[in-house]
Amino acid sequence: MEIKQALNCLAALAQETRLAVFRLLVRRGEAGMAAGDIAAKVGAPASTLSFHLKELEQAGLVTVRRHQRQMVYAVDYAAMHRFMDFLQKDCCQDHPDICGCAPADATQERC
Repeated sequence: MEIKQALNCLAALAQETRLAVFRLLVRRGEAGMAAGDIAAKVGAPASTLSFHLKELEQAGLVTVRRHQRQMVYAVDYAAMHRFMDFLQKDCCQDHPDICGCAPADATQERC
């Protein structure tokens, strides 16, 4: 992933409603969710939600498909993984323990 694309992803996610929508769609899985259902879940008016969904789509984080009369949005998991890989690319710098999640105490296993 190029820096410009990563910046687009960060900008798209740096807004409360869009982040809520993205997190909702991640939990929803590949089936995605109809725009009206998303609006109801995040408490956003349809017109406002349309703007936010377009921002996430333009950043490449979500896809949209038509199912009958509804627009169904889903996370583009490949794009999400590319973005996460970009963010983590240099974090370890030959120290893989840096990027792993740390146990709460020394007696617990790492996740």
